[in-house]
Amino acid sequence: MSTAIFSAIEAGFIYAIMALGVYLSFRILDFPDLTVDGSFVTGAAVAAVLIVNGTNPFLASAVALLVGFAAGSVTGILHAKGKINPLLSGILMMIALYSINLRIMGRSNVPLLQQDTVMTAMMEAWQKTGLDEAINSVISFSGFVPRTWAIFVTMAFVVIVIKLLLDQLLKTEIGLALRATGDNKQMVSSFSANTDWLTIFGLGLSNALVAFSGALVAQYGGFSDVGMGIGMIVIGLASVIIGEALFGARTIARATLAVIGGAIVYRIILALALRVQFLETGDVKLITAVIVMIALIIPNMIAAQKEKRRKKRKAQERGEHVASA
Repeated sequence: MSTAIFSAIEAGFIYAIMALGVYLSFRILDFPDLTVDGSFVTGAAVAAVLIVNGTNPFLASAVALLVGFAAGSVTGILHAKGKINPLLSGILMMIALYSINLRIMGRSNVPLLQQDTVMTAMMEAWQKTGLDEAINSVISFSGFVPRTWAIFVTMAFVVIVIKLLLDQLLKTEIGLALRATGDNKQMVSSFSANTDWLTIFGLGLSNALVAFSGALVAQYGGFSDVGMGIGMIVIGLASVIIGEALFGARTIARATLAVIGGAIVYRIILALALRVQFLETGDVKLITAVIVMIALIIPNMIAAQKEKRRKKRKAQERGEHVASA
């Protein structure tokens, strides 16, 4: 059980990068971008092919990020310049990326088990520090000692750095313009701001994070597969919705932290659900759908109950006021 939860948290940090990308498009830009299902695989495919051909894994991951930015920008151009419906522009790019990803990989699956990756490089560097022994000696009383803390700690660090950079960006003039474009595009246009460029840039940045996450997931799992992005947009939304429901989203800093927390909570729920005897690995997408349904329904039910109690309290106050008069 402890090992499953530990692995879920590790994976949660990696998928949190993708969830932050989804947060940018859905919450900041208010753009239902389905490119995510394709750009996630694009990042994995680009990184995998480059690594297999001898490219430094860190450079390969950076290239994957840039390719993801290009894919998201094309979606933005289709919508902003081609005047195509937001949902349809994302679907068109997602479909196109399926064939592009197959072209990049040359086949449906590229294994990385015998290759040097970001994960293997981090573990080799981490082992030289001797921090595993130090951390394990502190937590040995718990009875759980993981094989290595390398991925856990480094991925947590990477996610926090991305979160802080994103927070800072959204406080800049460009970031404020992005947020305003999502809230009221017509108003931003009235101030002579180029909303088309802002949309293209925002979607590019969103899919850059998604592709980067895909590249890391491929190296973490040891393979890139053309079907690994199916339902990724739902996973991203689940992370955003769960995070906002559990941790709130009053400020940008709190919202991005909530998204990271939501991604981790989602992976833990999924790991625990798969330990139920009658559920199988093939039920992952079904479990994801159920989690999202619950995450959407419960907050609405709670809000409805709060509103009902508020109205009842006001009615009682009015009754007491009338009686006293």
